[in-house]
Amino acid sequence: MTTRTGLRILFAFILVTLAVYTSWASTQQAVWDWQGLLVPPDRWWTIATLIDAYFGFITFYAWVFYKERSTAAKLGWFLAIMLLGNMAMAAYVLRELGRLRDDEPASAILLRRAA
Repeated sequence: MTTRTGLRILFAFILVTLAVYTSWASTQQAVWDWQGLLVPPDRWWTIATLIDAYFGFITFYAWVFYKERSTAAKLGWFLAIMLLGNMAMAAYVLRELGRLRDDEPASAILLRRAA
């Protein structure tokens, strides 16, 4: 298996798993009914988890900001990542892997394409 194929499988798995679980969870309990921030002792771990997640989103977005050339794309991906988190991140990596030419290594997705 090539690195590119492995990455495609990994990020497709992340995207599908998160989409399926998020859809299922929303049928079990509406997000606005969740009491994690209000009810101790869950509140502090919930806040820590959210901070950790959003710092991860921002870290990933720093790479997206570097890679994308247009302001519209930068803004669109920022909104997608902040609203959808790892689902948007997995979609972005899949998009970048899909843009690779057959002769390019998977590591080429890390760099900005020539204008």
